[in-house]
Parts: sequence; structure tokens; C-alpha cells
Amino acid sequence: MSTVLTRRRFVIAACASGLATALPAETTRWQGMALGARAQILMDHPDAARLTRLARAEIARLEGIFSLYRADSELSRLNRDGVLEAPPFELLDCLSTARLVFGATNGAFDPTVQPLWAALAEAHAAGRAPDPAALEVARARIGFDRVSFDTSRIRLDAGQALTLNGIAQGYVADRLSALLRAEGLRDVLVDTGEIVARGRRAGQGGWPVRIADSPRRLMLRDRALASSATFGTVLDAAGRQGHILRPTGAAEVPMRRVSVSAESAALADALSTGLSLVDGIDAALVSLRQVPGARIELFAPA
Repeated sequence: MSTVLTRRRFVIAACASGLATALPAETTRWQGMALGARAQILMDHPDAARLTRLARAEIARLEGIFSLYRADSELSRLNRDGVLEAPPFELLDCLSTARLVFGATNGAFDPTVQPLWAALAEAHAAGRAPDPAALEVARARIGFDRVSFDTSRIRLDAGQALTLNGIAQGYVADRLSALLRAEGLRDVLVDTGEIVARGRRAGQGGWPVRIADSPRRLMLRDRALASSATFGTVLDAAGRQGHILRPTGAAEVPMRRVSVSAESAALADALSTGLSLVDGIDAALVSLRQVPGARIELFAPA
């Protein structure tokens, strides 16, 4: 099966194309993995080795909350049991941002698409067409407005499951940026597939990035950037089923690339996912009016 860039590789390529060459000698680059995607941190600091260890430990801790591939993660426990008592702050914080974007996009961004994604992925992995009845059951379970959460518990409606793949990567970037800032770093770029740029690269007014497959170049400073491509990964051999799903299933998903900048990477991440599904640029701009400070940096056919 051939695939094009995943939504996370799409952003990483954008970042790398703007940052991989001619780094100042004092800039330290760490490269690794976060939630299954390649990640990197660029920083100017004499104690970069210790700070890198802290960042790696934080990534591991957050994977214990958000990973769908670890059976012992908080998210996996929630999906398995339908309820999670005394949920961690980070999960609640992420869900609060998700709810904001769910409302702003009129439900286009909806973390409860996980049962639909699972049904499609299972069928295509087995080389068969998805069962319409199974898809109908999965779609009936979608509805983030039926998920309740507060500091005491998170509760899903019957048969529901969450995926935070459209927001958690950005949230991890935000947390790493906050950790490093608390350690005294003024100038740092965190790229977990979504980018947080604090301060500036040495000798420049910010951190230069280029959005992949686009002439669009940005100078980010104290801002975040995220991108989504609706067919960045395909689930079927024919390349007709992209990995970003329309919750209602009422219309075909457009082949679209969207990049959004915002004050936080979690917010930019969720918005880029949701806006890739709305009915055109006018609808996207209406959604953004409900999210102060967010900007569309790219809205184009894939």
C-alpha cells in the first residue's frame, strides 16, 4: 500500500526544511519519538543534555496518559471501561481544548470518531470492504457532546471510544515547551509533529519554518503551528479512504491541506484537523472567529 506523508510527518518535513541546515554552533538538536511520531527539540543552552533527559522523561509520562497503543495508558483504560475516575489534569486539559474546537467547528472535530476509525482500519487491513451495518453502528456512537468530564471522572456514552490523535501531539509539544521554559530556556523550538516556537533562533527574529509542499514561509515567535492533510495517510490500497474522518459521514472528505497557527499547539492541532473537514474557507473563517488569536496559514487542495 502506498502512502503519502502522514499529517505528523507533513509538519515535521515543514519544520526540517526550514531548520535542518546551517544551525548555529551553539544550537543543540535532540531527535526522538513522541506518541509514535518523530520529534525534535532545538535549544541554545549549556545544560542541554540534562534538559533533554527531562524532556524525554516528560514524553514517556505523557504517553502513559494519551497513547492508544499502550493498554495501560489512561486513555486506553477510559476506552476499555467507559469511565475513568480521578483523571489526570493533562487529560482533562486536553479534553477541554477539544470541546472548545468541537463547538467552534460545529462538530467537525470530534474525538469520538475512534469506533468508526477502528471499523474502517480493521476492514481495510483485512483487504475487504467495510460492512455498512458495522459503519452505521460506529457512526451512531459518535458525539463528543455525550462525553462528560470533570475533576472527579470522565464518562463515555455506551459504546464510545476516544482518539486524541488530532490534538495530543500538539498538547505534548505545549507541555515540553512549558517544562523547558520553567527550566529557564527563553529560546526553544519543540517539534512533536506540531511546532511550538518560544523566543528566537540565534541571530533571527524568531524560528523560521516552511510549510511542506507550499511556498509559505513563517517566522514563528511565541506561537505554535500545526498542519493536517486529510489524505496524509490512507487506509486502503486504492487510496480512497483518508485517515481524517468526517463524523457524520454525510459527504465525501475533501482532499485538503490546512495549517493553523495559534497560541498553543494543542489548539492549532485540533483546529487544523477540524477545519480540514468544514465546507470551504468561508466556513473555516467563521469557526476561527470563535477562537481568538488563531490564524489560518494555509488552506489548499491536497
